Amino acid sequence: MKTKNIHSITVILGALFLMCLSACTSDNVSDLQLSGNCTIEALALDNYVGKVNLATRTVTVNLPETYNIKAMTVTDLLLSDGAEANIQKGQTINMEGAQNIHVTNGDLFLDWTLVAKLDEAKLYSFVVNEIYNGIIDQEKKIVTIYVPGDVDITALVPSIEVSEGATCQPLNEVVQDFSQPVVYTVTNGTAQSQYTVNVFAIDKPKAIFLGNASTMSELDPEAREACSWMLANVEQSLYVSFADIQAEAIDLSECKVIWWHYHYDGGVDGHDQFVAKAPYAISAKNQLRSYYENGGAFFLTRFATNLPSFIGATGDDEWTTPNNCWGQNEDAAELCGGPWDFKMYSGQSGHSLWQGLVTGDDPNAVYTTDAGYHITNSTAQYHIGTDWGDYGDYAAWEARTGGTVLGVGGDGAIVAWEYPAHNNKGGILCIGSGCYDWYSYTFEAGYVEKFHQNISIITRNAFNYLAK
Repeated sequence: MKTKNIHSITVILGALFLMCLSACTSDNVSDLQLSGNCTIEALALDNYVGKVNLATRTVTVNLPETYNIKAMTVTDLLLSDGAEANIQKGQTINMEGAQNIHVTNGDLFLDWTLVAKLDEAKLYSFVVNEIYNGIIDQEKKIVTIYVPGDVDITALVPSIEVSEGATCQPLNEVVQDFSQPVVYTVTNGTAQSQYTVNVFAIDKPKAIFLGNASTMSELDPEAREACSWMLANVEQSLYVSFADIQAEAIDLSECKVIWWHYHYDGGVDGHDQFVAKAPYAISAKNQLRSYYENGGAFFLTRFATNLPSFIGATGDDEWTTPNNCWGQNEDAAELCGGPWDFKMYSGQSGHSLWQGLVTGDDPNAVYTTDAGYHITNSTAQYHIGTDWGDYGDYAAWEARTGGTVLGVGGDGAIVAWEYPAHNNKGGILCIGSGCYDWYSYTFEAGYVEKFHQNISIITRNAFNYLAK
């Protein structure tokens, strides 16, 4: 039986071999047509000639800045000899997105990418002396920069970022006198924009954004976004470091409000962690306390809400810091499936902080995010209850801290509060809700901002309220 099976297999293999021979030409050459190329040698849309990149198999058609690309005609198309494509000369194409061009030649094929690129002449970043960031109003084409009063604005060196492929006049990295407004012209093909750059030297700022970094550009993205808003919206405001405060390098005699928006990946949970993670704040606490006791106001958000306990706002009891804190990392922030909110505390709906907000279904809710926004949910709140946390009820919290409850979370925790101005001391507003968030590292498709603008509305209200 074993010998007979081997013989049968041999016969079958031999027959298969003969079948393979009969399927080939007499000179053993395959029927596949593998000669020729699949190259796009030239392509034009509406007579605008595309740039062919053989290495990336991309054709880029540059167009005027406001050109209508929804219905463009293929006015020229030249392929390798014998090649064909899935588009034809004379065909109309919507170029709002990149198009795939499938080129075949016999049995060969290659895919190419066709892109319509509008000329853009924008100024994206303007920093002087590698320290002071300009706030760019793209609609008005105005750049505003505030620098300390001892900076010589007649000899500043700008570092400029513009659209890819664009040029700028005056030139980047060239010393410039900014004692008067300077117009910078950005040109890119058919596009051109002119930005007016204004630099203001401030001896005595009206408001400051406080941070640990030596310059605003070194802040974490969350704090940098908040600081950018302040510089663009609060007149005569500056970014100032804790080291500057400790060294008394900034004249605070006319400063109405100090804002510290303190983000820390993973959170800052309570007194001891605050001391360990924000030693620079502890080092400057005497100067900050002096400012507060002389009538200076604070707006403290996120983990900065720990500071009042260290500058005498809660008496001399440092152990009155928020007792229920957490947070996520910025690059792994949580996706909001819908609006996030916290509640105005009973009787506080008329407080200045909550005026002019975009409202939703719940008139008592402070909505702050929209679906598609990523949030770290960084929270520094006060747990209220007899189960734990030293505060049996709101009255007990107010009696110990001297604060006033302004907002609460869904579980009743205190997430917004105030230390009212008294005895010539400045007022302090605190928001420790995880809903108060400035920066989303990305936005999901379809994201539309509605409620998130309440963050800037609340912040503007805080500055107006505290500056009075």
